[in-house]
Amino acid sequence: MAAIPPGLQATPGGLATDTRSLDALRSRSAHDPRGAVREAAKQFESLFMAELMKSMRATTLKTEEDSAGGGLATDMLDQQFATKMSGLPGGLSEAIMKQLERQMGMTPGPIPATKSANNTPAPLAAQPAPTRVPQAGAAGFVQQHTEAARAAEAKTGIPATFMVSQAALETGWGRKEIRHSDGSPSFNLFGIKATGNWKGPTAEVVTTEYVNGQPQKVVARFRAYASYAESFADYARLMKESPRYRGVVHAAAVDQRPSDRAAAGFAQGLQRAGYATDPAYAEKLTRVINTTLRLQRSLA
Repeated sequence: MAAIPPGLQATPGGLATDTRSLDALRSRSAHDPRGAVREAAKQFESLFMAELMKSMRATTLKTEEDSAGGGLATDMLDQQFATKMSGLPGGLSEAIMKQLERQMGMTPGPIPATKSANNTPAPLAAQPAPTRVPQAGAAGFVQQHTEAARAAEAKTGIPATFMVSQAALETGWGRKEIRHSDGSPSFNLFGIKATGNWKGPTAEVVTTEYVNGQPQKVVARFRAYASYAESFADYARLMKESPRYRGVVHAAAVDQRPSDRAAAGFAQGLQRAGYATDPAYAEKLTRVINTTLRLQRSLA
């Protein structure tokens, strides 16, 4: 009979085919369901490995040990090896455990993105005339956030069109918004960082900052909100209360009718006040505002 190597003679628990082990597993599930799921997954992997080794041995030539006693010893040895090789990090049991946890409701699995800063159905090119890409995406974005922008306009005097356009620039028309590490939205439409006296939730992401005119990737903490409307409200509060933006707010509020000239003045004022480090920020924002204005005219 083949000898069982030391270290393989005892295992933390027997296979689920053992009645006592099965009863113990059932009992454990009552007070430690996650532990029971982990152990069950390990048992499944152990059984699979045992069958795999049995199948492999069946394809090899029989030896002198393949007598009644030798075959039994080989089966026991294979079972011990299978148990030892089960439950390793990244192995089959880990995948089985995650699947069982999802099926039993212990974990929701990947968090679906249930909200988006742009609800325009994709692909954008499929949208009907007269809108075209990127106008189709702009149409959905503007429509989605106009109400919140108008509430912010009432507090600041900044035209709602300008604020929606700035949110569009910061988020790529809502397609590249700031998200938490789990994929859920931060609802931050204006790229406002979590600095100063901010005590609310935050989202930490990699972003591009310009240092001496050169782009650099850095990790930054941004403010997180409960809704997109809250993001507009916080932006309005920042623009209204911060001394650095006083001139921007005043100039935008003087001319209540958005125009190409007013758009350029608003964008340049933001850049002079240091809203963003991108040296081309004013030029980019002006283009986005003009795109929004043309879109609104075409749909009017």
